[in-house]
Amino acid sequence: MTPKSEALLTGLKSQDPRSIGRAITAVENNNEEAAAILAELDQDLIDNVLVLGITGPPGAGKSTLTASLISTMRDQGQRVGIIAVDPSSPISGGAILGDRIRMMDHALDEDVVVRSMATRGRLGGLCASAGATVRIMAASGCEVILIETVGVGQSEMDIVRLADITLMVLAPGFGDDIQAMKAGLLEVADFLVVNKSDLAGAEALCMDMEQIFSAKQEESGIKRVIQTIARDNKGINALYDTVNKFADFISSRGIKQQRRDKALDAETLDWILEMLRPKFIQAMKEATGKADPRVRAQELINTLISIH
Repeated sequence: MTPKSEALLTGLKSQDPRSIGRAITAVENNNEEAAAILAELDQDLIDNVLVLGITGPPGAGKSTLTASLISTMRDQGQRVGIIAVDPSSPISGGAILGDRIRMMDHALDEDVVVRSMATRGRLGGLCASAGATVRIMAASGCEVILIETVGVGQSEMDIVRLADITLMVLAPGFGDDIQAMKAGLLEVADFLVVNKSDLAGAEALCMDMEQIFSAKQEESGIKRVIQTIARDNKGINALYDTVNKFADFISSRGIKQQRRDKALDAETLDWILEMLRPKFIQAMKEATGKADPRVRAQELINTLISIH
């Protein structure tokens, strides 16, 4: 282990904001100290953290809901991590990173760790280093980590695999968007949050969603459709109490560990692809001929496998 890695690990244990940021950056950039840092993180802290995913269509109020949840958690004395995922340009790789701006109310709180991450063009919404970022935040003492992602409907499957519990946020008035999402709701979300529930159509939306979530609710006995008005902080305490009750349920049944095992397998595959990508790009540049792309891909794979 290098002196730099040791210094970063010491900083994580003391909850130093700069060390947390630099450790995450090292992983994102796949720097040489990244592996040493990740290998030495406190596993007990990682096991005990609650990872809460928040997704849903644009305009449903995800960021406002997230900010209200943070306030509730901080009122209870919990240290909170936030990963705000923004869409990145497929050309430049840059991202808007607007969620960090919306979190400014908590920017001066030393027990709120905010990190904006770009999707780097991935359809699922989360880049390969998001899982490592969760573990770094947990190792720095965060007890709850919120992942708020870009919200483009059913392409948000990555957040489900990374989060222990997933909230799907909807609001009245989305019409066809909600109809299109119904088929995937049972697979995607643990909870359906009807935000902006003071608007017309909220009760009808809740009744509709409760029918969809009835089987899940019977399984755990825990209410799965919850109404909030995040801008007025209404329903947030009840939402968080229910989420904590469900967290106890999935932990006691071994469901949380099952989800994390699957997440680690998927993340491992992500890193394999991420690490191989530069080699394949170079191999494509060096290859000759104009074969069919599938044939060409198989040839490149066979070549790289034979070399290594």
